[in-house]
Amino acid sequence: MRIVGVGDNVLDRYIDQGLMYPGGNAVNVPVLALRFGAEAAAYVGAVGDDEGGSWLLEALGLEGLDTSRVKVLPERNSYSRVALVDGDRTFVGGEKGASSKLVLTPEDLGFIHDFDVVHTSIYSGIEGQLQELRASSRILAFDFSNEFDEAYLDRVLGSVDYAFFSGSRMFPGARDTEESELEAFLARVEDRGARLALVTRGAKGAVLRYGGRTWRQEAVPCRVVDTLGAGDAFIARLIVGIVSGEEPSLALREAARSAAATCSYYGAFGHPRAYRPVAE
Repeated sequence: MRIVGVGDNVLDRYIDQGLMYPGGNAVNVPVLALRFGAEAAAYVGAVGDDEGGSWLLEALGLEGLDTSRVKVLPERNSYSRVALVDGDRTFVGGEKGASSKLVLTPEDLGFIHDFDVVHTSIYSGIEGQLQELRASSRILAFDFSNEFDEAYLDRVLGSVDYAFFSGSRMFPGARDTEESELEAFLARVEDRGARLALVTRGAKGAVLRYGGRTWRQEAVPCRVVDTLGAGDAFIARLIVGIVSGEEPSLALREAARSAAATCSYYGAFGHPRAYRPVAE
């Protein structure tokens, strides 16, 4: 299986450590998919011409990603400021930077077409070129996180094959009510064209709708150091499993284990480097 991430990247600056880690949903998923057994992975996006952008590109190279279609722009690289509260990551500001300036060219789209899975996200600002990206994708995977509304779903879901949602706070209320609302939500996503729909819920586990069935997976207990990247690890391992022909129950179980393992270290996939706070 070959996977390419298209869109957002970010440097996660941990304010209590003075360290930055490469990340962003469209970066994390292909990096982690490659670790989980994908044959090849690439990233198409835009980085800054500053120290942070250079470090992000270097880290992707160390991970074995093809970055030949990454654009280096005369901007600061995108970054977020991260605080950890009992291991749970909290974003406390940042700057969109170069990542938000990505414009896909015909050459980019031709490159993307050679991959089995194209992964992007709500943070990638790619909606204006989504139809072009759809036409270049065999399987288009999209992470909606928890930032969407119904109008956004109407706009995007018709172009998406695999839809991912962060749902730890999506359905507040009694357990029975939460479960019925979750199933109704997944049915709506499926009705709008998604062949696979996943809601991850942190310690509550995950629910998958795929092949006309609903699958549930409990969270794997672990010692939590940092939750950043856990959802992306779950997504990456699930994609690798499903596209490679694993039974959904097995793919879900291994995805949960992968997410738990990601919680045991800082950053989405490591590679810390010191940064100068004055640059903010």
